[in-house]
Amino acid sequence: MHISHLNVSFFTLELPWRENRGNISCIPTGTYEVCMRKSPRFGLCYWVQNVENRSFILIHAGNFAGDTSKGLKSNVHGCILLGKKRGILAGQRAVITSKSAVDELSIILENESFNLIIKGV
Repeated sequence: MHISHLNVSFFTLELPWRENRGNISCIPTGTYEVCMRKSPRFGLCYWVQNVENRSFILIHAGNFAGDTSKGLKSNVHGCILLGKKRGILAGQRAVITSKSAVDELSIILENESFNLIIKGV
């Protein structure tokens, strides 16, 4: 997914679609309200609310969303990673400059809530 606002672009990375199963799937298509939340692990990040049969889906910093059952690295268990660039790290697809992307998005949006539209999985 690619996010563009005010001439600023971000990229996202998620797990593949696996029937919306917790910890191994991206979230389903739909419109979701997103607000700021303080996570004990990730600090201030965005919380995607009201995802059916799921809880605590966050937009946070990280690089990898790989299939751990295949020995790949993953920084998510159903969440969405945000980055300034896409690339390959350690032989794996990744988003890069992630922490600064999350910080920049929160500055642009002034920590306000927004609607996230997922169009396809």
